[in-house]
Amino acid sequence: MKHVMLAAIAALAVAVPARADLKVTENTTGKGLGLTGNISSTTYIKGLKMRVDTMRGDKVESMIFDVANQKLYSFDSKKKEADVWDMAAFAAELGKSVDTSSTKASLKPNGQTKQIGGRAADGYDMEISMAAGLGGSKDMIMTVTLQGPVWIVKNAPGAADYGRFFKAAAEKGWIFGDPRAAKAQPGQARATAEMYKQLADTGGIAYETDMQIKLSGSGPMAGLFAKMGNVSMLTVVDSVDAAALPDDLFAPPAGYKVSPKK
Repeated sequence: MKHVMLAAIAALAVAVPARADLKVTENTTGKGLGLTGNISSTTYIKGLKMRVDTMRGDKVESMIFDVANQKLYSFDSKKKEADVWDMAAFAAELGKSVDTSSTKASLKPNGQTKQIGGRAADGYDMEISMAAGLGGSKDMIMTVTLQGPVWIVKNAPGAADYGRFFKAAAEKGWIFGDPRAAKAQPGQARATAEMYKQLADTGGIAYETDMQIKLSGSGPMAGLFAKMGNVSMLTVVDSVDAAALPDDLFAPPAGYKVSPKK
C-alpha cells in the first residue's frame, strides 16, 4: 500500500498496515515416514499469492498458491509442464474426510526468548489436533496432532502481509502442500494449514518451528500408527526480505503446458 500523503486520511494510514512483498528463505530437517536430511526452500508472498520453491538435488520444485483466483499450480525446473488444481472444489472434497469441528488449537506464550537471524524471537507452545479419515475413508478415523515450540519475531519485515495471506487462505479451507499427498493424509494437511493460521494470528513470523506430528487411532488402527511412529520437522528461517517482487513470479513460466488436475 502506498504511503498516504494527504493529512485528511493520515489516520487511515496509521490504522492500515503498509503492504510489502515478502521473501523468506528457510531450511527444514525432517525425520519419520521417509523424511531425512535437510530441505532448503524459498517462499515468496505478494498480496494473496504465494510461491514456494524447494530444492531437491539438482531440481527445483515450485508451487504457486493463488488464493484470490482459487488456483494452485505445481511444476519443476526439469519439465515444461505445470499441474493446476481448482482449490475451491478441492477444499470441498477434502472437507468430506476431515472433521473440522473436532479441531483443538492452542498457541500460548511460554515466556522464553532467543535470538534467531539477529532478531529477538518470543517462544510459544503450540498444540493442534483434529480427526480425519485415513486416505479419505470415514471407516479409518485417526487423530492428527501437531505439537512443539515455535519462535515468533513480532517486528519482522513483511509480517502484516504474511498474516494477511495465511488468514485469507485459511478462510477458504486451503492446504499448503501437494494436493496428491493431502488426499492420502487429509488430516495432516488441514492441521498444518491450521498451524499457519495460528502463527499468522500472532502478528509476527515464525522464525523457528519444531513440530512433532503424531497419528493415533483406536482398534486395529492403533497398532498401525504405533509402528509408523511420530514425524518430526524442524524449520529455521535463514533470511527475510521485504523487497518488491515481479508479478510473473506468481504464474507458471511462459511456454509451460498447463494441465488441470482433480
